Amino acid sequence: MDNVLRLFFVTLLLTITLSAYFLVIGALFTERVLKTKNIIQQMPWRSFGLGMVNFLFFGVIALVLLSVSQNAVAFVRGILTIPAFAILIFLAILLSIGLTGMVQSLGEKIFPDMAAWKRNLWSTVILCFACALPLFGWFLLLPYVGFVGIGAAILGFFQRNT
Repeated sequence: MDNVLRLFFVTLLLTITLSAYFLVIGALFTERVLKTKNIIQQMPWRSFGLGMVNFLFFGVIALVLLSVSQNAVAFVRGILTIPAFAILIFLAILLSIGLTGMVQSLGEKIFPDMAAWKRNLWSTVILCFACALPLFGWFLLLPYVGFVGIGAAILGFFQRNT
């Protein structure tokens, strides 16, 4: 029972932190997040496929570089770890922009009449608790949301302004 309460409070604190994070990302990178949100609404399955392929490809490259660097001497370890961390940081940036777009898209669908910041706040709370659901949230919803977000962020970099 103690572990359940601890998990609930950790999830609650992470939800509050993510809500603030998505609000700040949405405010600082408004145009990029708006492109990402539009792509999520227009072509979610294409974004999912692109996000999954890119995440798996670059994730495997980063993991291989990190695992090879474990058995290398100090100088080679530094040479191998820098690109691995650069890849992981780039994936985290894409995921941040993509999840912010996903939160905004979800908020527009669920709460169309609310103010934008309240809509984003509540949609973040809903998405966090939905992804915290054991099994379905962990292994179906969370990867789907992450892959769609990454794919939409990548597509947003190549989309022309219309």
